[in-house]
Amino acid sequence: MPDDERDEIVPALDVSRLRVAYGETAVVQGSTFAIAPGEVVALVGESGSGKTTTAQAVLGLLPPEAEVEGGSVRLAGESLLGLDERRLRELRGRRIGYVPQDPASGLNPVVRVGRQIDEVLRSHRLGPARERRGRVLDALRQAGIADAERVAASFPHQLSGGMQQRALIAQALVAGPELIVADEPTSALDVTVQQEVLDNLGRAADELGVALLLITHDLAVAAERADRVLVLRDGRIVEQGDAAAVLRAPTHAYTRELVAASPAVIADSLRDREERAVEAPGFLRVEGLRRRFTGGGLGSRGAVVAVDDVSFEIPRGHTLALVGESGSGKTTTARIVSRLERADAGEVMLDGRPITGLRGPALREFRRRVQYVHQHPRTALNPRFTVAQAVGEPLGAFGVAGGERLRRVRELLERVALPEHFAERTTAELSGGQAQRVAIARALALDPEVIVLDEAVSALDVAIQAKILDLLAALQAEAELTYLFVTHDLAVVAQIADRVAVMRSGEVVEAGTARRVFESPEDPYTQRLLAAVPGMRGVA
Repeated sequence: MPDDERDEIVPALDVSRLRVAYGETAVVQGSTFAIAPGEVVALVGESGSGKTTTAQAVLGLLPPEAEVEGGSVRLAGESLLGLDERRLRELRGRRIGYVPQDPASGLNPVVRVGRQIDEVLRSHRLGPARERRGRVLDALRQAGIADAERVAASFPHQLSGGMQQRALIAQALVAGPELIVADEPTSALDVTVQQEVLDNLGRAADELGVALLLITHDLAVAAERADRVLVLRDGRIVEQGDAAAVLRAPTHAYTRELVAASPAVIADSLRDREERAVEAPGFLRVEGLRRRFTGGGLGSRGAVVAVDDVSFEIPRGHTLALVGESGSGKTTTARIVSRLERADAGEVMLDGRPITGLRGPALREFRRRVQYVHQHPRTALNPRFTVAQAVGEPLGAFGVAGGERLRRVRELLERVALPEHFAERTTAELSGGQAQRVAIARALALDPEVIVLDEAVSALDVAIQAKILDLLAALQAEAELTYLFVTHDLAVVAQIADRVAVMRSGEVVEAGTARRVFESPEDPYTQRLLAAVPGMRGVA
């Protein structure tokens, strides 16, 4: 939309000189921006830069300890700051849709998904039950869910992380709001579903005139999907303008740092990883794994085959990336490898020894040697623990006590780029990216030989993501760590993986070196995944 036309339209969202603080700490410092109807604006910046706090201020969802010290927030001219809770409830869902970053915290675990989406319509009295049901199913399909009936009948725990996120997107869309605030809406999604969801959000902006505030750490997504981009650092907007122009030729040093850290250009990474992709004995071997769920798993009355004859091996000190769409069986495979899930058939061998029958001290030693980093760190960290307690807990369990434990905690926090003073914060106070770094530090505490990383960098902004990937590479070089890296981000795969195994519907449909799979994909499914990567440029 041309600037002169935008100036004549009352903004759907108008934020002016917004200031928010937590005690003595200023988190948002004078932010000013507006979003016109039908416009997509991306808010980018590192974890802790104030992106989510800005979104919470717009939604009236700031926690009690946060204080708005000044400024204004207006929805189509109506002030949102200072409204009572009753008026805010009238606006949320009906006029403002919200997609939170963490699907695990956004869905009620004991209520079926369809009923939770319908709650938006029921609470605003938007039609009779039969009509509402049709709107719920339509919203699920719009969010990229083909089997809408099944998902609507499911409980959240019966869905993958990606499916949960799509359900939350459907919940935001269902009432036809004027503004959607999407906080990392595709961080848990594979690239094909990400593409579809962003297409649908973009269509809502283009065809329905919905304004979209897209909070993301993915600069490629911002460049492709946003009309304008706002770069936030330490609570201040340091650069803004046309998305493609800002990210192609940034003027602020901080924006240049973010662009330089983005993994969207993959050719050099592939060449570097190819040198390591040599034949070597498998330190971690997976042979013929099969796992099916029965008794209504995933909302179905029949059996669901989650893993079907999966085999691969990883040499010591190497990385295999397990990629595929949500529900393809990646996480189930990773959990079987980690002895967090049982297999119906097949075997996992660690250094030539099967792990299935391990008990007692042998199983305890296996737990030390193989660590797991979960997809959603908030569900894996006790919210009442301080960071020091969370990172130090495994050390205490294995007899490391007192001053030595504290020293190790400080060292681990430094290695994952967290300041020492974070040790005294509770894990509930952390942003999504900070919580993920704490989870990685915790996994590193016992000096494991194998780390299974389930979407371990999906919640991180590009600068911290680059640091974590560099850290993982350095640790691997120093200690010959072996990684099973579960991810939907193929640009990250190019940076971290020696080999790639592509999963679909529980099966490995293609496997090979990272460079071979990226440059010459053989399976049509792999070709479709690569075509959907945002910001992907040609690989030499």
